[in-house]
Amino acid sequence: MKESITITGKIYDIIYQNAENGYTVCEIDSATDGLFTATGYMPYAAEGENVSVTGSWTVHHDYGEQFKINSYETILPTDESAILDYLSSGVIYGIRTATAKKIVDYFGSDTLNIMLSDPMRLSEIKGISASRAEKIGKSYLELQSMQSIVMFLQQYSLSSSLAVKIHQVLGAESVTKIKENPYILCENIDGIAFKTADSIASARGIPKNSPLRLRCGIKYLLKSASYDLGHTYLPFDILKSEASTRLSVTDDEVEQEIYALEEAKEIVMDTDSADNPCYLTYLFEAERYVASRLASLGAFSPPFSENSEDIDGLISDFEKKSSIMLDEKQRLAVSESAKHNAIVITGGPGTGKTTAINAIIEILASMHLSIALAAPTGRAAKRMSEVTGIEAKTLHRLLCVQPDSDTASARFLHNESNPLPFDAIILDEVSMIDIQLMHSFLRAVKKGAKVIFSGDSDQLPSVGPGNVLSDICKSGSIPVIRLTHIFRQARQSLIITNAHKINTGIMPELETRDNDFFFMKRLTAESVATTVCDLYRNRIPNRYGINPLTSIQVLCPSKKGIAGSNNLNNLLQEYVNPHDNQKTEYPYGKTVFRTGDKVMQIKNNYDIVWERPNGEVGSGIFNGDMGIIESISLKDRVMTVIFDDDKRTEYRLGDLEYLDLAYAITVHKSQGSEFNTVIIPLVRTAPMLMCRNLLYTAVTRAKNMVIMVGSSAVCETMVKNNDEKKRFSGLLKKLCDTEKFML
Repeated sequence: MKESITITGKIYDIIYQNAENGYTVCEIDSATDGLFTATGYMPYAAEGENVSVTGSWTVHHDYGEQFKINSYETILPTDESAILDYLSSGVIYGIRTATAKKIVDYFGSDTLNIMLSDPMRLSEIKGISASRAEKIGKSYLELQSMQSIVMFLQQYSLSSSLAVKIHQVLGAESVTKIKENPYILCENIDGIAFKTADSIASARGIPKNSPLRLRCGIKYLLKSASYDLGHTYLPFDILKSEASTRLSVTDDEVEQEIYALEEAKEIVMDTDSADNPCYLTYLFEAERYVASRLASLGAFSPPFSENSEDIDGLISDFEKKSSIMLDEKQRLAVSESAKHNAIVITGGPGTGKTTAINAIIEILASMHLSIALAAPTGRAAKRMSEVTGIEAKTLHRLLCVQPDSDTASARFLHNESNPLPFDAIILDEVSMIDIQLMHSFLRAVKKGAKVIFSGDSDQLPSVGPGNVLSDICKSGSIPVIRLTHIFRQARQSLIITNAHKINTGIMPELETRDNDFFFMKRLTAESVATTVCDLYRNRIPNRYGINPLTSIQVLCPSKKGIAGSNNLNNLLQEYVNPHDNQKTEYPYGKTVFRTGDKVMQIKNNYDIVWERPNGEVGSGIFNGDMGIIESISLKDRVMTVIFDDDKRTEYRLGDLEYLDLAYAITVHKSQGSEFNTVIIPLVRTAPMLMCRNLLYTAVTRAKNMVIMVGSSAVCETMVKNNDEKKRFSGLLKKLCDTEKFML
């Protein structure tokens, strides 16, 4: 580890500064080290300021020796000449050289104290109005509060970039608010864990059994359970046990605060259930709304529902027009979609879901119903458009997502008061939809409209909380049509036949080598990783003439290990896109991003703006979106990425925490996507990932070819293991008891 040193000097020149996160490239003139270039997060730093910077010397391959700043402190000037230089720098709104001279001439060495404590006195100076004095005071207070929070958080090893986020959310009183309640950080700032806030609280003398600490810890456990494990609730006894263990307090102390949180309506306890579920309030309300709305949809039949002869005639017309004969289950799916306002169509690959959906579209259109198609991801929507010939939108785009700066999440323009205008909505890849997104969608469906859900209930559940599709299918609250017949053409694909074998607990055919499914035996993780890289870079592109970046995807059961996605990304990057002086690269955390890299968005960003070649402009890049780095500008501090759906967007180099390399991704991240060729490394990993539905999901992501690399014993273990990790979800119960949960 490089030695950390502290240097004092004056900022001679600001070469670059990101106004939003404070990342700065500047030249500092020091009496001890002369003029040198420094880089780091220095919010509101300005030319002429005296600063004390702490960090280490580094060598940039393009720009040479630089000082990398880990922390810094502004040294406010005390003599009149230095104060004049400081104010003349323009760091404070409304003050330039002439105004600065007037202020310093009037107040002398007491200038900065006056500006902070009684800024309205500036209006005593000729040419400065009361309103201008107020603005100057606010600007100086903002500057001081920003710099004070940076310095306050440095003692707890929190970065300046994080300090900017905190200041944006908590405002000028950030330090005061944190001192009063450090846990406000993990409750309001994305990226700050309870452990971090807890360490600050401990340093400030807040006791372990403080109600403030326990209540925040309990809510954080519930939140982590939802986002990390997919639970919508935790049973009372599990929550109590987990909280008392992690917070190092007694069960009684935790129990008391659980009831206090319920009384404050920050959590909901469903005491009618045997395991006494404890919910964060918004997740309970989401489940209750979804159950209630599906019940009302399921209870409503359109006026033409009794006219089965007309529906049969329309189906026959579709068959003649398309030269396709629907099987019994497909005909049932189409007719039930016409008769009911809510229905699920589920089935594995090759069972004719697409044909059934196309027939439904034709029949509903002949009934003069307006129809919308949507899917959770851009890739899924694009595929839906290709197989139906009709534009399909992402669910976020359909609902018109809008950034919400107050919650750092999103809101949708379409809801009960502004419903979607469509008579029927067909929603694909529903297994990916979590309880919150389903809640938002159903809020936007107008009264009397149809909703047709399509998806494969045997795939992995959503990344987010809930088990929505599975719970709906089990509940019987709306009709569920399961397509099971594998059509003759589909049976010719070993991908499809092996997928169905896996799904029924039968080992896939691994010996056949003249089809679209291949198995390569490798007995060590090292040999698996080496073979995967060789297949990706050489063997598949050379034999089939395809571009690996756009046509091959490595799908890993786990992030961790030699054959996990993290390590394979590093190896594949060096194989496919190695360091080159002609390519710009930028290190961020443990990742080096390079021009030409394949990347993935790993968390929703509702604010980021994108533009398509046709001039269309919008906002929002979402979890799972994939693209290629087009360029990196170190001078402008931006990275440009072109995503699969032709959306071009710019990322600030200081804000890359939600972007990752995507040569290899986890199976969970692949949901809703389809790839030309899929390579699956099979090595032993965490038991919870060695399961049938994960392998089934991986295989069904491939369109033309699957190559498994690894051990047949690992494959057999996964096929035999049908013990999915249990998700605590209350939707099924609410769907089965809608009278109690009706809104």
